[in-house]
Amino acid sequence: MARKVCLVHYHEIGLKGKNRSTFENRLVTNLRRSLGDYPVEGVRRISGHVLVTFEGEATVEEAHAISRVPGVARVSLAYLCGLDEGEYCAAAVQALREAGDFVSFKVHARRSSTTYGLHTLDINRLVGAALCEEFPDRRVEMHKPDVTVMVVVVNGSVYVYAASEPGVGGLPVGTAGKVVTLLSSGFDSPVATWMVGRRGATCVPVHFSGRPMTPDTSEYLTQDIVRALAPSGVVGRLYVVPFGARQREISLAVPQSLRIISYRRVMFSVAERIAQLEGAKAIVTGESLGQVASQTLDNIAAVNEVVSLPVLRPLIGSDKQEIMRRAEQIGTYDISCETAPDCCTLFMPRRPETHARLDQVHEAWESFDHDAMIEELVNGIEYVDYDQCPSYRPPRMLRRRHHVLGPRSQ
Repeated sequence: MARKVCLVHYHEIGLKGKNRSTFENRLVTNLRRSLGDYPVEGVRRISGHVLVTFEGEATVEEAHAISRVPGVARVSLAYLCGLDEGEYCAAAVQALREAGDFVSFKVHARRSSTTYGLHTLDINRLVGAALCEEFPDRRVEMHKPDVTVMVVVVNGSVYVYAASEPGVGGLPVGTAGKVVTLLSSGFDSPVATWMVGRRGATCVPVHFSGRPMTPDTSEYLTQDIVRALAPSGVVGRLYVVPFGARQREISLAVPQSLRIISYRRVMFSVAERIAQLEGAKAIVTGESLGQVASQTLDNIAAVNEVVSLPVLRPLIGSDKQEIMRRAEQIGTYDISCETAPDCCTLFMPRRPETHARLDQVHEAWESFDHDAMIEELVNGIEYVDYDQCPSYRPPRMLRRRHHVLGPRSQ
């Protein structure tokens, strides 16, 4: 008897060569973790797909949860049948009945199992005849039909479906190494974090808080953002750096116009130190070219100068509207709409420099003991762990887990 399952389709993974199984196995692991709250019976690889079965019938809710996992191109609620012709023809009728309103349809059969006697054209005719008999007032349309009924013969079973939900695509988290991301409670950096996670990176966000000069509201919003990203499984640990007092020191030492650049040079330096602790290979920011004063080419170069790791800027060519639409898609928009004072609003200059000269930046940089400040900030970092990222492994020096924000010295 046919039962409903989730058939997971991927695209980029299918283009891989001899290491394809590595990507497939990582996707299987990530799906198991992301579906931890559902009654999963099994997650396993089959030819060209991943099959997810549940203790009962698979539902739209479970398919939606699967669609949010990076590496999933689309997911289909499919009927799993045996090779009995009557069984999979009946399943095709039921699948088309559940497809909603339609005028035209077609059948498209694919066969990965060459041991099955019927050719795909024979399957098309067989299932098409059953559907025409059941839906005599609907027409068969080979080009651009309203609904396509898929009949896929794989590993001695037949999967029948007529509807699929698009996935986020990309590559499974954990296949592209580890990165440190600069994460605020605004719109840009959560989207940047999600985008590099969608490319397979394990993300370790670092939030610079205005504490003790501002309330810790932004820290709670940032944690809400990490929880909103939980279905994608891109984050395993969040670091928080209380930065407010050090910002005040910088604001008193450097020219007003160069405050932001000096703040960001310190932030990048601390992020690089955390990356070294974590074994991360790059730093990620949510910068978009020309969006604010610190994001001009001259100022980006002045900040990049202090780090040796690559700095990835996935949003560099995006405008604010594009970023906000993406924030809605990934579930962080409403959180980022909440206002909270943080280090980004603390001790801001009236007229920030937009085209910094390196000699002036160097002079400002030497006007305070930046090495001691960076060391102090690294020693004062706090962190909280999440169970949403199976590819995350904590560094040896900071292996103790914290379920609420706690300092590294504990």
